[in-house]
Amino acid sequence: MNKIASFTVDHIHLLPGLYVSRKDYVGAEIITTFDIRMTRPNNEPVMNTAEVHTIEHLGATFLRNHAEYGSRIIYFGPMGCRTGFYLLLAGDYESKDIVPLMKEMFAFIRDFRGEVPGALPRDCGNYLDMNLPMANWLADRYLREVLDNISEERLNYPA
Repeated sequence: MNKIASFTVDHIHLLPGLYVSRKDYVGAEIITTFDIRMTRPNNEPVMNTAEVHTIEHLGATFLRNHAEYGSRIIYFGPMGCRTGFYLLLAGDYESKDIVPLMKEMFAFIRDFRGEVPGALPRDCGNYLDMNLPMANWLADRYLREVLDNISEERLNYPA
């Protein structure tokens, strides 16, 4: 079997950042998959499932309700390794194109207080596995350390 695209990325030198993971065609439409890498793989602790789950609920809610991008959102969800998230957008994009959207989303997550959307037994299969304070903290860290002054090395995968 061929290695899938995400397994060909050099995870030893990969920094937290915002990367184009791949581009696929569905008919004539391009789907861009983004790698929203929040922690450094194999170098720092991964995120716990509770905060990942909370970021997933808040991020998906924010994105699907976004005035400009809402109709282009295909998927937002966690990586199995718990070092980040994937975002699939209808359209042909580069990482730099969505930095403003990601800043908005992570500010929303950082500042969110109250009931997490979908965190009820009728809405979610594991509604008790949530950690809003840690999700707020991780969103703040990603904004400050990655998005606020993002560099080319955090927009393009290491060679």
